[in-house]
Amino acid sequence: MLKKKRLPIGIDDFEEIVTRDYYYIDKTGMIKELLENGGKVNLFTRPRRFGKSLNMSMLKYFLEIGADKALFDGLAISQETKLCDEHMGKYPVIFVSLKTAHGRDFEQARNEMCSIIGAEAARFQFLLESDRLSEDDRQRYKKLIQVDDTGRGEFALSDATLTRSLNTLSVLLHKHYGRKVIILIDEYDVPLAKADTQGYYGEMIGLIRNMFDVALKSNASLEFAVMTGCLRVSKESIFTGLNNLKMYTLLDAECDEQFGFKDAEVRRMLEYYGLSEYYELTKEWYDGYIVGDTNVYNPWDVINWCNQLLTNPNKTPKSYWTNTSSNTELRNSSIRWATAWQRRR
Repeated sequence: MLKKKRLPIGIDDFEEIVTRDYYYIDKTGMIKELLENGGKVNLFTRPRRFGKSLNMSMLKYFLEIGADKALFDGLAISQETKLCDEHMGKYPVIFVSLKTAHGRDFEQARNEMCSIIGAEAARFQFLLESDRLSEDDRQRYKKLIQVDDTGRGEFALSDATLTRSLNTLSVLLHKHYGRKVIILIDEYDVPLAKADTQGYYGEMIGLIRNMFDVALKSNASLEFAVMTGCLRVSKESIFTGLNNLKMYTLLDAECDEQFGFKDAEVRRMLEYYGLSEYYELTKEWYDGYIVGDTNVYNPWDVINWCNQLLTNPNKTPKSYWTNTSSNTELRNSSIRWATAWQRRR
């Protein structure tokens, strides 16, 4: 009897899922849709646990210079040979997740932001030796990876350096490679949601707005950017003057199949694990999200439910998604939900 693939509970790194024999539902069609129809700056808003971070990781592994083409063998995108030849492994990629950029006060949250930016910038230390950069350029890079003087090795960026960090790094990478840069920002709204509950929302939105403004607006080194989040933060408050933003909400048909599991995908998963008899119960409990023109299931619920059934076939279903964290609606009037989603039970 063949050994079944493991279920990817809590795994959001594309390479790990593919190389360590986890079950993967192919969402590489998002790459084609984005490259052919995407905007300069693309924002995807989806509920928690809908595969946003995994898809962002997938984009990074596909687009970044040095990409391992073998990761995509047998997946839908591998059939798009012209697109792969033109785009796969052709871009410098900056990838930051802001899910830990929060704290009990603004200072702590700012320090977390410095750590995130500093760690990403440190991936590119070859810039220190690049003969395509001037000495001034190298000094600008050093400021991005500067550590504090406490001996703890924490990144310490000045206000000006932090505000311009994504822009600066994109400019330096563009100079080094001679190719424009792709910026991926995952969980962009987490710092704002946390800041609102802790009372430093005004300071945090000022920082985020300024960072995004210089990185995403009139940045000659930017090829395109992709952001994900649960919330849509109003354009007036954070995306001021950003007229190149393309929104993908739950109401939009574009990329509607690339987040969440379609019915046919859930059927195949249940069949693969010998759980087909639970299809109707699974549909009753975990179907009911509508994204654009497509009915989808919450991946977190389905994966955990399958895992429980493999351990105990007599297990009764429950909502796994609601136990992951809370979605506190922000009080600040400049933030609103992109849309409401409904479960049909």
